[in-house]
Formats: sequence, structure tokens, C-alpha cells
Amino acid sequence: MSDESARRLREALASHAVVLLAVSGGPDSMALLHLAAEWRDADPNAPVFHAATVDHGLRPEAASEAATVAEWSQALGVIHKTLVWKGEKPVTGLQARARDARYALLAAHMRDIGATALVTAHHADDQWETMMIRLARGSGVAGLAGMSRDQPFPGGRLVRPLLNLPKAVLVEHCCARGQKFFDDPSNADPRFARSQWRALAAPLHRLGLTCERAAKLSERAEKSDRALEWAAARFLEDAQIPTESDVYDFSQARDAPVAIIEYFLQLALTRMSGAPASRLERVERLAARLKTALRTETELSATLGGCAVSLTRDRRLKFALEPPRKRGR
Repeated sequence: MSDESARRLREALASHAVVLLAVSGGPDSMALLHLAAEWRDADPNAPVFHAATVDHGLRPEAASEAATVAEWSQALGVIHKTLVWKGEKPVTGLQARARDARYALLAAHMRDIGATALVTAHHADDQWETMMIRLARGSGVAGLAGMSRDQPFPGGRLVRPLLNLPKAVLVEHCCARGQKFFDDPSNADPRFARSQWRALAAPLHRLGLTCERAAKLSERAEKSDRALEWAAARFLEDAQIPTESDVYDFSQARDAPVAIIEYFLQLALTRMSGAPASRLERVERLAARLKTALRTETELSATLGGCAVSLTRDRRLKFALEPPRKRGR
């Protein structure tokens, strides 16, 4: 593994005093664990590293594997904790629910140990799969940016410093250090979308859809995404009516590109409700309706992301939280 990878790890985490490493026991996360331990051994100012393994309770051998990861972590001088996903498991959408449960457990453990960063070992092959899945779903620019190297996370930041490295390099890193690792059988389970894309990787790479080109697409999409968000944020601040909460002067939006209105809606809804906006398709539909209402000088009422949105004749765009819905008995 190159010195560049170690440098990126240090740059990404230099501002954090306590860091939690998500270590599943696969070659990627074990390589991450070794990188962190090597940094700590060489630099007295390195963060304090903790490791955690999530036992999803989906395979009978998961508990013993987590115990082995604990031994590997302790051999490197890294404090380890096994986090268990308890309760009944869903029949459908298992991977998505498992991911949500995993991050919730890790966020809680971050609070317990005072960590301000969660580090995962997502690599270039993972990024390629993510982008292929999103491309197949018709994702927008934000989706094609793929996984971020550093993003907000409950209690701190979620950092992925190994996104530029192919999995083969991480496997080689472990082998060079005599580090054993586990191969998760779910990675080859054809029921899951990632496994299906993984099976298609080799022929698609030959056609030019390589990890390197996907990474370049990701970088370019991320630049465009940030530019659109920056422009929408400026528009939002300029349109905000100081004397009224969550009300905007939308008269200048008639000539605005529809993409700016879409980003504006997502920012305004997030500011209003504290949660990300709903599906992109719904945001796009509302943005198109707003453009039509502006052009035809008509009023508009809609709901989106738990908010009521209304455009008045005087071109005021208002947002309000929807009242709780009454459930029938």
C-alpha cells in the first residue's frame, strides 16, 4: 500500500482526538486497522483508535468471527467492542435494514467512547458498485457522486479514507503482514444487488466501466453537486424574508434553472424539518410544478417531505410542517 494512502488517512483524521474504526474482519477493514495501528505507533499525536464489529445475528458463525476480530484488534493494541443487532430481522430489504442498524449501533458506541469520527474501509470496488446501482436507478448528480470521503454523521463525521484503493491492494496489504481475515459469504449471495453487480464487474471493466473511470465520474459529479448546492444556498439566503420564518421571495425564480429550484427545495425542506428531503422524483415534480405556476402566475399548494408548500399570487413560497395525521382505530 502506498505512502499516499497513509497520508490520506492522516489528513482525514488529524483533527479528531478519538476515532472509531468499523472492523468487520474482512481484508479491507483489517487493512484499515493495521494502517491505524501503524500510524499510532509512529506518531504520539495520532488519535486514540477504538474498533467495533457489528454482529447482525444473521449467520451462526458471526459471533465467533466477531470474537476473533476482537483478538486481532487487541493483538494490535486497539480496544475492541462487539455490537449486537438484537430483535427480529426483516424478511425484505434485509441489507438496507442491516446497514441502518449497523450505523445506529456504531453511532451509539461513538457517543459512549467520545469519538468524533467513524471510519469505514469502503474501497474503490465498493464505490464502483454503488455508482452502478445508482446509475441503474436513474440517479441524479448527487447520487452519481457516489460515497463521500467525509460527510456528517450523528455525533461527528463518517470518513472513508480508502475509496481510492482497489480491494486487491487491501488484500495484499493484509497478506504482507501475515494478517488473516474473513470472507463474508453474503458478498456472493445472488439475492443482493451488490452481489449481482459484482458478478458483472469483469465484463463491464473490459468495456471501459472500470473502477478508475467510475472514480473520475464520481469526482466530476461531486464537483457539479457542490456547485449546484452552493448556488442554491445563495439563492435561498437571498430569497429569505427576514421578518417571516420559512417564507421566501420566489419572484426571481422564474428564470432560474430547474436544477437550482430542485436543490433549493431540498435545502429549504431540510432547514424546515431537520431531515433530508424525500425522493428525487418528488422533488423534481414539485420543481416542475413551481416553474409552471411562476410562468402562468398561478397559486400552488403541495406536500413534500412532511411539509406543506404553498406559492401565493404575490410569489411568496411558504413552508410549514404538516400536522400529525390522525389514524383510524
